[in-house]
Amino acid sequence: MASDNFKPLISIGSRVRKSPYFDSTKRCGAKAFSIYNHMYMPTLYTSVIEEYWSMVNDVVMIDVAVERQIEISGPDAHKLVQFITPRDISNCDMGKCYYVLLTGEDGGIINDAVLLRLGEEQFWISPGDGDVLLWIEGVAINSGMNVKVFEPDVSPLQMGGPKSPHVMHALFGDLAIDLGYYRAVQTEVNGIPLILGRTGWSGELSYELYLQDGSRGNELWDLVEKAGEKYNIKPAAPQLIRSIEGEMLSYASDIGRYDNPYTIGMGRLVNLDRQDDFIGKEALKKINAEGPKRKLVGIEIDGDPITSAPEHLWPVKDSDDVIGHITRCIHSPRLNKNIGYANVPVDYADIGTKISIDSPQGTLGAIVCDKPWFPAEIKIDKDGIV
Repeated sequence: MASDNFKPLISIGSRVRKSPYFDSTKRCGAKAFSIYNHMYMPTLYTSVIEEYWSMVNDVVMIDVAVERQIEISGPDAHKLVQFITPRDISNCDMGKCYYVLLTGEDGGIINDAVLLRLGEEQFWISPGDGDVLLWIEGVAINSGMNVKVFEPDVSPLQMGGPKSPHVMHALFGDLAIDLGYYRAVQTEVNGIPLILGRTGWSGELSYELYLQDGSRGNELWDLVEKAGEKYNIKPAAPQLIRSIEGEMLSYASDIGRYDNPYTIGMGRLVNLDRQDDFIGKEALKKINAEGPKRKLVGIEIDGDPITSAPEHLWPVKDSDDVIGHITRCIHSPRLNKNIGYANVPVDYADIGTKISIDSPQGTLGAIVCDKPWFPAEIKIDKDGIV
């Protein structure tokens, strides 16, 4: 393909914000960056395949400071958070984390996020790519609610892989091992303040260190790197292959503004029986009653191995009619198959349905299949931690 030789550079300047770990990522050999939430995000160190095997077999550390936290605090913090998501968070106690969707008035998805409750009147929202801070500020400004909405000094650093509990145990002792899945706790390491969370977009056992002092990012990176030496820790980018295998969806790729929770198979995150109101409630009631018009489905794709993510949304066709698009796809080394996701009308969403794809490699056949291919790993073998 002609585009195989297209290898553009990215200009590094002061206009785009740098992570507190930026110097460390350069030292560790980051070869490529993208812009995510108005920040530089490393997207390659060695190769997608090599970083994949490091995550699946050992442990990787990933600069995810681009998950720019949004703090909602004040007497009405819980009320505002409940208003912007269709998920019922009434039982979200201190230290609990929830995966949530943020919906617009039309029921479409503004973004997806991890919600952390850190205090009686303090929440953090950890969003995907998009100006969620501005959206929440807009919701709050005329709401009459007594809240503060701002970006705190917080920069997550993620560990992912089967040996990540070993690295975290070396730094935090039993606290890291006893911490429940999707729980978070305030702690420190070497005097560096942070939130330790059992969260992370990897599909493998994951932790995130929510650094609370941006001036100490490289110091924290060094501590994690040293603690992970005996476990073969490597720097890596957010993992394309493993995220597709594990159905870790990506906003602006697998999820779009005009998709709704039912389109992407996350109706479980919508509670229409709530007595209180939330943005998009009436629209989601209607969509639920009528049924979604489209579905995000897993697919297996014929042809030679797909070695990089598509540069655009490949059209999905039935004969000559464009009926949808591929969101993300890649070759899985463990499956020895090309796998991915397609957004198609519900009539094409049944397992076994055959579709065709317009790709730079020509027309490719594909079939709708079950997903995820490898479920997310969440259980720690505590007996094996030393």
